[in-house]
Amino acid sequence: MQYFVRAGTLGDGVSVAYANHEAIRFDSSPGQSPTLPCPADLLTAAFAACVLKNVERMGELLSFAFRNAGIEVTAERQDRPLKIGAIRYRLTVVTDEPPARVRLLHENIQHHGTIFNTLAEVCEVSGEIVAIAPASLPTL
Repeated sequence: MQYFVRAGTLGDGVSVAYANHEAIRFDSSPGQSPTLPCPADLLTAAFAACVLKNVERMGELLSFAFRNAGIEVTAERQDRPLKIGAIRYRLTVVTDEPPARVRLLHENIQHHGTIFNTLAEVCEVSGEIVAIAPASLPTL
């Protein structure tokens, strides 16, 4: 399997990447845009997307029932040498599944994610999964 992205500058520190049929605008300026994601944000978002994709995928493979899932990811930049040194995450899954099944889901996510595994090879990746019972959610 291969992945292909085409990207280019638009001027004034704004660039765009085309993946499949979608355009993703990002900051390519020497400074930092207050509105556009920078390359580190895109890397962090790719990690989050990988985990959520694997929640969906493993949900099907393991017959793991869940209502929805969300993730918060923090990537920590290291200055010498300049790189992402650590990624931390908190994955929340709304489910009635028992704790052992939640742990099984998490283990599978940690072992079968392309972006997850790639980043885990080059920096510290750590996180937790938190299960919330649907009955404990507030109603509107």
